[in-house]
Amino acid sequence: MPGHVLAIDQGTTSTRAIVFDAHGVPRADAQREHEQILPRAGWVEHDPVEIWTNTEFVVSAALSRAHLTASDIAGIGVTNQRETVIVWDRRTGRPVHHAIVWQDTRTQARVDEMASGELGTHRFAEQTGLPLATYFSASKIAWLLDRVPGAREAAERGEVLFGTPDTWVVWNLTGGTRGGIHVTDVTNASRTLLMDLQTLDWADELLEVWGIPRAMMPEIRSSSEVVGRTQLPSVANDVPIAGILGDQQAATFGQAAFEAGESKNTYGTGNFLLVGTGTEIVRSERGLITTVAYRCGDEPAHYALEGSIAVTGSLVQWLRDNLGIIQRSEDVEKLAGTVADAGGAYFVPAFSGLFAPYWRPDARGALVGLTRYVNKAHIARAALESTAFQSRDVIEAVVADTGRELDELRVDGGMTRDDLLMQFQADILGLPVVRPKVVETTALGAAYAAGLATGVWGSRDELRAHWQEDARFEPRMGEDERERRYRMWKKAVSKSLDWVDEDARELMGTTGR
Repeated sequence: MPGHVLAIDQGTTSTRAIVFDAHGVPRADAQREHEQILPRAGWVEHDPVEIWTNTEFVVSAALSRAHLTASDIAGIGVTNQRETVIVWDRRTGRPVHHAIVWQDTRTQARVDEMASGELGTHRFAEQTGLPLATYFSASKIAWLLDRVPGAREAAERGEVLFGTPDTWVVWNLTGGTRGGIHVTDVTNASRTLLMDLQTLDWADELLEVWGIPRAMMPEIRSSSEVVGRTQLPSVANDVPIAGILGDQQAATFGQAAFEAGESKNTYGTGNFLLVGTGTEIVRSERGLITTVAYRCGDEPAHYALEGSIAVTGSLVQWLRDNLGIIQRSEDVEKLAGTVADAGGAYFVPAFSGLFAPYWRPDARGALVGLTRYVNKAHIARAALESTAFQSRDVIEAVVADTGRELDELRVDGGMTRDDLLMQFQADILGLPVVRPKVVETTALGAAYAAGLATGVWGSRDELRAHWQEDARFEPRMGEDERERRYRMWKKAVSKSLDWVDEDARELMGTTGR
């Protein structure tokens, strides 16, 4: 039996393929960034064709670097940026529009209209676990159907298909226009504002409210089962596709956080804290999302509370691309480390409003506390510290919702390689921060899901034995200083609120035309 698993991690800024062996150890990988298309303020798009081309490349490159062929791969797991909307013509395989990315806020007016009733942003929360927000897929799908000529009629005929990036990748992997399989999994479906958390199926009443034809929706499958086989003769042919998970659920799976009360915090484009609630659906009173954590085969679904932070790692990218403060993203730690603190500056990166626990679409980015003393190193440090402050915001909400203090914080994602950030995170939480040896747990989780479905691993308990600690950061900051800094952060957040009014909307609507 083949002893390797291939994970495809289709993320917000890049697509990566990693080959894992039967011990969960990465053996080879390949990665390619894709363009961030920013047509106007608040709009974020990707080219789905570029994403698929990059996927083919990284799969081929990873196999080549591992000196393996398709026959050595037991299964493929796919993980992806969630909520991002792709709509394409099933006959030609061509997207009808660029992908509308999860960070995109163009549909705010429609969301405000939907939230104008008595329940406000909680209108669909009981059924979906989600607040009304531009973050989720429903309003983006509706926007495309309304704006692309002929798209709605084609969707009603089932000629135009919707999918989050997992669906797009799997459809192309399994043949595309030559019989590609149109599926998603429960974790991705739970991020659309269109799936019922209890039935784990599309809710017809929600589809009707948003004006979305059911004929364009993918079939919802579990996170760990064989959904099809690859049809890529020149790259990787006839390999089972056996795992699909949204990126944050995949990271939780990769951290072996399978049970109620177990948690992880992923540091990527944004930050995402997930705390498992087992098979029980738990509602948040403090701005957290209720979401599906995973479902293996025919087992009952497992759920989680999630604190979603829109901008963390992408703030570093912004410092690089928009301000030119650094040349490479990895340079931010070195620059920030040249100063002892942020010089009194606080950076609230509300580029798309604030997500959990605030859910304030009217917020915008703010860099406050500036004096002539502040230089680019202080700004770099303030950017890193904002990630830690935002993580404390959602952790406090989790503790309040669950009534249970965290003993430690398990972390993963690319930013966790930054020791300065991890130490400050421990300091501002007053908790140990624990980094695993494999920090790319998103890809690992997708590999685990595929390996369970294909017999590479026999149980989730077996996967727990793979987890190994790499580093532990103990808090060094005194309580008085910690709380003083956090109070200043909360003050900075207050300065970012109530920015988007009619004047701001008018100005932002004309920006970039």
